[in-house]
Amino acid sequence: MISERDMQALEQAVAAGKLQETAMENVHLLLNGTSDPVASAAVSELTAQGNWAELNNRFYKTLAFGTGGLRGRTIGATVTAAEQGRGGVNGRPQHPCVGTACMNFYNVGRAMRGLITYVRKFVGDRKPLIVVGHDTRHFSRDFAELCAKIATDLGCDCALFDGPCSTPEVSFAIRELNADTGVVITASHNPAHDNGFKAYFNDGAQLVPPHDSGVIAEVNALTSDAYTPLPENQRGHLRTLGAEMDARFMHRLKGVILRPEVFSQAGAAKVVYTNLHGTGKRCIVPLLRELGCRVSTVAAQDVQDGRFPTVQSPNPENAPALDMAIAQADAEGADLVIATDPDSDRMGIAVRDKSTGKMQLLTGNQTGCLLAWYRCMSMRELGIVTPQNAEHAVMVKTYVTSPLQDAIAAAHGIQTVNVLTGFKYIAAKLGKYERAIPEKLRADYRRMDEATTRSLRLQHSKYFVFGGEESYGYLAQDFVRDKDANVAALCLAELNAYLASRGAGLLECLNSLYSQFGFYLEMGKSLVMEGADGAAQIAELTSSFISAPPEQMDGSPVVAVRDFSHGTMKDAEGDPVPAENLLFIDLADGRSFAVRPSGTEPKIKFYLFAHGQPGADLTASKEAVSAGIDSLWQALQRDCERRKGKQAPASPRT
Repeated sequence: MISERDMQALEQAVAAGKLQETAMENVHLLLNGTSDPVASAAVSELTAQGNWAELNNRFYKTLAFGTGGLRGRTIGATVTAAEQGRGGVNGRPQHPCVGTACMNFYNVGRAMRGLITYVRKFVGDRKPLIVVGHDTRHFSRDFAELCAKIATDLGCDCALFDGPCSTPEVSFAIRELNADTGVVITASHNPAHDNGFKAYFNDGAQLVPPHDSGVIAEVNALTSDAYTPLPENQRGHLRTLGAEMDARFMHRLKGVILRPEVFSQAGAAKVVYTNLHGTGKRCIVPLLRELGCRVSTVAAQDVQDGRFPTVQSPNPENAPALDMAIAQADAEGADLVIATDPDSDRMGIAVRDKSTGKMQLLTGNQTGCLLAWYRCMSMRELGIVTPQNAEHAVMVKTYVTSPLQDAIAAAHGIQTVNVLTGFKYIAAKLGKYERAIPEKLRADYRRMDEATTRSLRLQHSKYFVFGGEESYGYLAQDFVRDKDANVAALCLAELNAYLASRGAGLLECLNSLYSQFGFYLEMGKSLVMEGADGAAQIAELTSSFISAPPEQMDGSPVVAVRDFSHGTMKDAEGDPVPAENLLFIDLADGRSFAVRPSGTEPKIKFYLFAHGQPGADLTASKEAVSAGIDSLWQALQRDCERRKGKQAPASPRT
């Protein structure tokens, strides 16, 4: 515990309005619930400094499940001497960030114990099996080993990956091993100072209602990080997952390829790949090479380093993250760059513009549209989806993903179902489609190959052709229940080889789609507001849009408002859409925008949409649509400033 003098200083800070009351309550919660001397030493140090902003940011809340599970800082904006200690690998502090809003052993331990308590309700008297994986971030291995120890101490068998692995492989392993739950320690594409705890249920999908609230209730019921291990003869067993699981995963991934012959027809395509210091190289590179691609990797970014030292952000959505790979592609004459984030669930790409010879970045929406077109077109051309079974084919995407994908699917006679942001909602649809297969036919569903499960779904349920979200996440199979950059890289390489075998390229294909369907343009923008004050500002701004949506924007009247916050919406299949703080605004001139707070990052997000007419002059249409969407964003920024009553506290970031 901290000294009485420090406690008085904290109380005085609350009285003076410098420290939030909830932060004070959470300081008590943590200090009463842990015997870790680093915790009390860090709080005392920050108190002595009068660093109330840092204390507020660390203690203003307790971590709760969002679209990506738990995420928070594992290294504070201010690193105390107690946390720094002797220092750790890759320049990190010895100890993680102290705080109830942070990723540390206290919160990871409580999350794991709460998850185990909840899962035990479903397994009866047998030992639960838990899969644990992790990425390359600071403290990821430490947190994963803690999870494994807690699991075995409390009578669960645990399968722990032998090193950094991709998030989708954890989802796959849960299904492959018929595990009861799983955890991956990752913060995906977040900054280096973050980490997270992502939980899955027995279907390999992220926790959704009621499981997410059920788990967090069990976690919140735990006020201490102390626990008593079971007697040794009642504890679980630990096994290691490595090359054998990788081989099973890669074997299934190859089954998703529709035209393996195109790799030889097109010759060995040149691809530059980077995993941005993460996990993607584990499976993507050997798979691409086995298929016949000539793959080079960015050596400086092959290094698995949680500092992500060669990039400002390990996010393939951000253009600078691909700079080194693009430079290498220019030097080697490659026409395609593929980048994946640290846990290999997101993919960003750059392609060669044949008219200029320069590499051009594609957005997540553009890449998704290309993959959606190729999957839909190939399914019809290869006779997999026919007029007789087309009603059993489906594409699933999020509401805020490009509507061009809806148009592409419809042109091929395939239904599109839109869901809320978060791949857990796409996964929930996949679970629904699996359960719709007669039970006697799906008894060994997880062991069936792709062709067999496809036949079952096309006959008895819905076959998932493709799905994705605008934020660079894609999926083309159902044996993984989360977005998967591994399969996205394979599908993209296949599409690239298919087009090359016909003398075309990815940009030409994209422009062909624009000519057929009209030029579609989407813009994703965010206002970043960090810490306790930022969280309150995000909530206030979101509430303002929902309670008082605009009647016009950028000179165009509002013709429709789709408010998802009340939970009264239904999707294309008639299923209820869970309540979420998402607002869609449609304008009379065809433009639209959506507003929602991020579930994993300290930002409020805006999604802007505009499109031109099919058959229009493409150059003129692109200019007009681009000007219209830029003007809409300027108007939205002014509206945000008006709603806040002052200048937005942070610069807009893409």
